[in-house]
Amino acid sequence: MTLGAARARRLLEAMSKRRVLVVGDVMLDEFLWGKVARISPEAPVPVVEVQRQSYHAGGAGNVAVNVRALGGAATLLAVVGRDAAAETLHEQLAAAGIETSLAGAQGGRPTTVKTRIIAHQQQIVRADREQSEPIPRALEDELLRRFRKLLPQADALVVSDYQKGVVTPRVMRALVAGARRRRLPLLVDPKVRHFRLYRGADLVTPNQQEAEQATGIRIRTQADLAAAGARILQQLRCRAVLVTRGEHGMALFQRGARPLQIDATAREIFDVTGAGDTVIATLALALAARAPLPLAARLANHAAGVVVGKLGTASVAPDELLAALRR
Repeated sequence: MTLGAARARRLLEAMSKRRVLVVGDVMLDEFLWGKVARISPEAPVPVVEVQRQSYHAGGAGNVAVNVRALGGAATLLAVVGRDAAAETLHEQLAAAGIETSLAGAQGGRPTTVKTRIIAHQQQIVRADREQSEPIPRALEDELLRRFRKLLPQADALVVSDYQKGVVTPRVMRALVAGARRRRLPLLVDPKVRHFRLYRGADLVTPNQQEAEQATGIRIRTQADLAAAGARILQQLRCRAVLVTRGEHGMALFQRGARPLQIDATAREIFDVTGAGDTVIATLALALAARAPLPLAARLANHAAGVVVGKLGTASVAPDELLAALRR
């Protein structure tokens, strides 16, 4: 199934009328931008002269930002700390037009913050501040109460698992049951350690390394890739698996269908930060608009091709996506 500009335009228009509920690990991406003019006399490391600072919603927040950037409506259900980072995150999400339901954690659990220092358009180092233990029972209760309230307004459900404690077995079971009850597409951006929790999802989107770790198959040939895709379908009993492969594009595996290889479209890969968030946001909106999965995957592939050409946590707008398709 080909994806031309005219078909993509119609699909994007249909996507703009859909709402995606995103559940998972939200974080604050902090960027310190500067230049290097000397080496530290204290150690053989560059001294970055910081010139500006910026913030972006990361993790599940970036999925919601991508949904909104594509013209859809997004609701974010997640957990934050009771701290200044949470306030900054609220500001970023509000500015992006995202509806939020952020449960505040007790006991000093912080908002996850990832600080990236970038000099001369290159990332020098990243520092993470987080607590990744599973959220306690009381916080699960609060999250699921909010989930039951929000679900009736959703056209699709995305689980953005960054392994920061929100996606517990109990939470995941409730998400699967809720999506099945309302017949909503359920998409999961997975982590290998939680793989068994995703049984019953419609679509999982591991990258190649995650697919290798989950299956024990080292992917070097198309036969290896096909075997890994088939094994994940069997393991999770899901409808489909989309393996993202960087410069090698994507591979879509569906029950009862031949594997579909989709070549990469990026002209230049500048930064892969958040590309997986763009892929799953595009897929969720397209499936919510009742697009066939192969068509949704092709659109997501083009969206990823745009985002990796940008520096930092990024999203793609419909006009950018259409321009990339015309090229």
